[in-house]
Amino acid sequence: MQGGSTNEAATDERYSSRVAFDVNDTRRELTLDNRTTLLDALRERLGLTGAKKGCDHGQCGSCTVLLDGRRVKSCLVLAVTLDGRSVRTVEGLAGPDGLSPLQAAFIAHDAFQCGYCTPGQLCSARGMLDEVAQGWPSAVTDDLAAPAELTDAEIRERMAGNLCRCAAYPHIVAAVRETAATR
Repeated sequence: MQGGSTNEAATDERYSSRVAFDVNDTRRELTLDNRTTLLDALRERLGLTGAKKGCDHGQCGSCTVLLDGRRVKSCLVLAVTLDGRSVRTVEGLAGPDGLSPLQAAFIAHDAFQCGYCTPGQLCSARGMLDEVAQGWPSAVTDDLAAPAELTDAEIRERMAGNLCRCAAYPHIVAAVRETAATR
């Protein structure tokens, strides 16, 4: 940007697309620069700041959300690919009666310290529990023909894409284990 002029590419229609998708069960329609990530659309355009920008390379998991029920690193997904799809963020995990059982278990087990990674951890755990319910194995699943048993090792493997710099891992595992036992 020279001389204080605005970035013309950001407002140029040649570089923008209209996209309509559901976010936490609400239909949203946006015109976005084609380079906009899902994370930036959520935070900057929709005001949903739960998902955090940690590494911006898909390595830390702070930006994890659910896309059509599957966990994704929202910093790696281009928002223009979302037309007709469904996104669930941490803001959409609670039900009409309050916190989800998973969120309540995170509180009960003190599964967070600074809280920065917690939204990504919660979305990842929700997606992971759904994967287990659907019979998906992990790299440490012993018997591929039987339902996965959610041992601590199984939970740690499935949550490995989400980093916690405060090292609350034992508490996160306990919260996920408790939630899985009540399903």
